[in-house]
Amino acid sequence: MEPIADAINLDPLWRADGVRRSALSQDWDEIKAWSDSVYMPYVVRPIGRGLTPAASMYSAKIADITLTRFGYGVPVTIDEFAPEAGNVLVLTTIRGLTRHSVAPGTSAEVTSGGTFVADCSRVDYQLEADPDHLQLNLTIPHQLLADLALRWWGRIPDDQLWQHKCVIGGPGSTWLALMEYVVRTLAQAPDRAAGGRIAVNLQELIGSQLLTDWAARAGTDLGPSTELDAPGYVRRAVRYIDENARELPTASEIALAAGVGVRALSGAFRRYLDTTPRDYLREQRLQGVRRELLTRPATTVTEAAGAWGYVNMGIFAAAYRRRFGENPAETVRRARL
Repeated sequence: MEPIADAINLDPLWRADGVRRSALSQDWDEIKAWSDSVYMPYVVRPIGRGLTPAASMYSAKIADITLTRFGYGVPVTIDEFAPEAGNVLVLTTIRGLTRHSVAPGTSAEVTSGGTFVADCSRVDYQLEADPDHLQLNLTIPHQLLADLALRWWGRIPDDQLWQHKCVIGGPGSTWLALMEYVVRTLAQAPDRAAGGRIAVNLQELIGSQLLTDWAARAGTDLGPSTELDAPGYVRRAVRYIDENARELPTASEIALAAGVGVRALSGAFRRYLDTTPRDYLREQRLQGVRRELLTRPATTVTEAAGAWGYVNMGIFAAAYRRRFGENPAETVRRARL
């Protein structure tokens, strides 16, 4: 699959500030420290005795998504991914062969140009890679995809999607074409791809295409299904929150705009969206601040937080760090690169 192999010639990125690179390593501990940071903690075992790795390690940020180009240089088995990390792995094989667990006793073989998806926050997952493997991988927070699905399709998918491990893409696919576009953008503008409008746009493209392809393989509809069709008052409440999150509407104001009582609205949010109006409002405020920090680099943290109703900066910073895994100041630094 020559196009994807050519597209990941990422030498220019290795000199960019936003990219962490340890070009080659033969030290298992060094490799583990790096892989734990860009994926999540997991267990890796070489297939064979006395093997010394020759790992090629490279990572770059695309807003909240981590892209990596990685190979161990020896055959390995990988499993016991940490579910508490809350991450989805999207693994595209560039070279060699990988085998991915689908069900007990069943695996899927993926060769050059193929992609495998597993939500490690929802399912156990194991993979084997041959000595020639080289991967172009994405680490995507589960919550990021859930939020994107809610914004785009008005509903958070259930476990029929999240628990479905599968192959997507392949030679000639839209997904592989998108990966080539992402990599070329990174190679040409790594700083802008890490933060700013380009990063946000790339993240939306990646997330929406992934969910579309994944749902098709899982046999699930991203839009509201017949039996779980969110009522109009829930959609009205979501729209009202989206449009008025900066003003911090109360639960009563949201319910009034939706045309139902507070208790009925809270129950419907839990049933159809797996959240509450209050938590949904909190999420939209934090996402709003993050968008401003990523797309308006001249904006200070205090200005962005204040625009979304935050007064106590200590409480805001703690909530932001819990949600996104970094301090607001770190987001600003990435956006200004």
